[in-house]
Amino acid sequence: MSVAPEATLSTFTASDGANLAVQDWPLPEGLAVRGIVLITHGLGEHAGRYDALARRLNGWGFLVRGYDHFGHGDSDGPRGGLGRDLRLVEDLVDVLDSTRARFGRELPLVLLGHSLGGLVAAAVVARGLARVDALVLSSPALALGLSPVQRLLLGTLPRFAPELRVGNGLDPRWLSHDAQVVAAYRADRRVHDRISARLGRFMDNEGRAVLAAAPRWRTPTLLLYAGADRLVSPAGSEAFAQAAPRGAVTTRGFPGLFHEIFNEEEARAAPVFAALKAWLEARF
Repeated sequence: MSVAPEATLSTFTASDGANLAVQDWPLPEGLAVRGIVLITHGLGEHAGRYDALARRLNGWGFLVRGYDHFGHGDSDGPRGGLGRDLRLVEDLVDVLDSTRARFGRELPLVLLGHSLGGLVAAAVVARGLARVDALVLSSPALALGLSPVQRLLLGTLPRFAPELRVGNGLDPRWLSHDAQVVAAYRADRRVHDRISARLGRFMDNEGRAVLAAAPRWRTPTLLLYAGADRLVSPAGSEAFAQAAPRGAVTTRGFPGLFHEIFNEEEARAAPVFAALKAWLEARF
């Protein structure tokens, strides 16, 4: 039985000189490579939280790479800051180009984004800024479910104090039914609860833009979302699924699951992994 090699950590320098932390999960010796999966993480967290998912993907024959967004994890930037409106989109394009150059442009590349990362990944595809062979969206932040007061603040704060950072309002209790996942999140020094006014505006604007682009979607996409999500509105995923062409987008909602569908208790997460594996195997 082959032993899974250790994940490797490195630094990627973005086009503006900022350093982004990158993590790679290589395949165990003897496994044939089917493709590479690039993971983009959610708000306030980091790529290291995807180790268990990466190991599963490795077992299915996929190299896995993840990176910490600017202002997150071990990457540069103030926690929850953005610097410029499309910073996260531009960074992902840079990382995609670097990943293609490193692993070969003939190797199939799957972009897998969760929550904020799902929004960023979908925005890159919607804008036509990079080519990916397939897209997987996990509880993507396509609709924020803002109250009238929050929408008023989002309409004014970015103009006067774009880098003002406040609490992001995410309650860890609703990440997963697995108490160990919640406890590890609370204790993780690389997790933060900050969000800038500019980042909030980016999420709202790009969510709307992705939904507007849904009827013209062409990239093969698997949309997986939590039906009992209290951190991101499931209505965004439902609206995207309704508007997108059936031939391009496969949708699966999971009633009763909390936000981090890959980090749920084993019995709850089993159908999620089965859906992901079947969809990937059908294409690669």
